[in-house]
Amino acid sequence: MNQDSPSPQSAIPLGFSAYEAIRHRLPSSNRRGGCGQAVHLGEIADGFDTVLVDAFGVLNRGRAPIPGVPERIRDLQASGKRVMVVSNAAGFSHATLMARYQSLGYHFDTDDVVTSRKTLVRQLEAEPARHWGIIAGQQFGPEEFPPLDYRLLGDDIRDYDAVDGFLFVGASEWSAARQRHLIKSLTANPRRLLVANPDLLAPQEGGNSIEPGTHAHQIQDETGVEPAFYGKPFANIFELALERLGPDIDRDRTLMVGDTLHTDVLGGLTAGIQTALVTRTGVLADMDINAAIESSGIRPDWILDQA
Repeated sequence: MNQDSPSPQSAIPLGFSAYEAIRHRLPSSNRRGGCGQAVHLGEIADGFDTVLVDAFGVLNRGRAPIPGVPERIRDLQASGKRVMVVSNAAGFSHATLMARYQSLGYHFDTDDVVTSRKTLVRQLEAEPARHWGIIAGQQFGPEEFPPLDYRLLGDDIRDYDAVDGFLFVGASEWSAARQRHLIKSLTANPRRLLVANPDLLAPQEGGNSIEPGTHAHQIQDETGVEPAFYGKPFANIFELALERLGPDIDRDRTLMVGDTLHTDVLGGLTAGIQTALVTRTGVLADMDINAAIESSGIRPDWILDQA
């Protein structure tokens, strides 16, 4: 999971059930992993050349690194393995994320951090010119985006009615009142809605934060407008990451490591790569993991205590 909100909010109850409720809107995969057991990545690293890691719940929880993981990532890199971050953290600029990972004790090349933000940017290069309404925090950082005609949306409903489409980049300053403005405007005049973070929630030190995916699914439920999602578990972000690995990448020796079944594992299975679910440091930490796997039918190749 990834996070666009700097401060935790009260998460939706039973977040796992919330993902199951929107399962029909997620990709599907017929592949089922074997659910092998290991304590951490170091125990299974010999089987892989490339490791793709989620950030929140895998590398860190809130502003703190998960103990032991920075050292393990460094060991993987020192052994010649390529480690890439594949994250739905769309609300912050690439430079901000690079600085954050370094402060947490991680060192990644700039091309080895692939985010749903970059996936959205690629899509925008193919979109016709529009006057966009952007939903994002003040840390939005438009410099990475192609030249856009846009306005940041706030509390004035007239701004919602004045735009030709919507980009939901981050939820750090979103509110129930603004959500009602957006729903009202889209009900009266349906328009394109692009969502740069499909996550429903993200783990923080003090709980979980509500993420753009939660708001986007409510919008679809109430307006009938179908959002276009960019990020895990959808194919677009995996296509971008795998492109960076080159045409000769061996998918059987490429591992996606994450803390959610419905985004990280499902996305990895759909992309045809190996998958590992971490169970003690992310959003599933308080769940019966076997029951979650049985209920969802999403079976990772590996189950780890932590990365």
